Amino acid sequence: MWPMARPRKPLLSRERIVSTALALIDSEGLLALSTRRLAAELGVSGPSLYNHFTTKDEILDAVADTVIAQVDVSAFAEAGGDWRTGLLGWARSYRAALAAHPHIVPFLAQGPGRRPAGLKMADAAFGGMVEAGWPPAQATRICAMVRYFVAGSALGSFARGFVDDPGAYDPADYPHLGQAHLLVEHQRQVDEGAFETGLRALVDGLALQHPERVPPGGGQQL
Repeated sequence: MWPMARPRKPLLSRERIVSTALALIDSEGLLALSTRRLAAELGVSGPSLYNHFTTKDEILDAVADTVIAQVDVSAFAEAGGDWRTGLLGWARSYRAALAAHPHIVPFLAQGPGRRPAGLKMADAAFGGMVEAGWPPAQATRICAMVRYFVAGSALGSFARGFVDDPGAYDPADYPHLGQAHLLVEHQRQVDEGAFETGLRALVDGLALQHPERVPPGGGQQL
């Protein structure tokens, strides 16, 4: 009788390591990721990870870049110089990518470093704004502002910060929070609505500062 063959383990690859690390971060947070825990999730020994990544930070870099690679920056090129359309499309896609993986946002907030997808996103956004007529210094500040705004929006939910217990909002103490217990039920509508309100206000405000709108010799120097 032939001996039964052992089931083959899936081959270890950079892609498998990164996807498993991202799933672990998504479910348990950044602090849950360690090389020992990741190896256990993959069913391999810890040292085998070092055939693909030298350090835990390299793994985090790869995870972060995988998330940023999901951001669509094509709106800048497709808008034909319309910076508003480009900025709106980028910011919405950026938030969607980060909101799907909020636990990685604190790491992403450190900046792109040497990560290819992060640098490509920065290049596309900055280039799109400069090509639309924004001076480089202003374009840099605008891109930074969008990053701050998107990261803050994706980091947590405003609506989920309120408990769904009506008894927590005694009208004697909180006369204006009589409906606050309903926020959690409408979390997506509230949070996405808040983001859209802020994004529109941001773009409308920038439109007033665009070089084409500022009279010669007038306007605020940024």
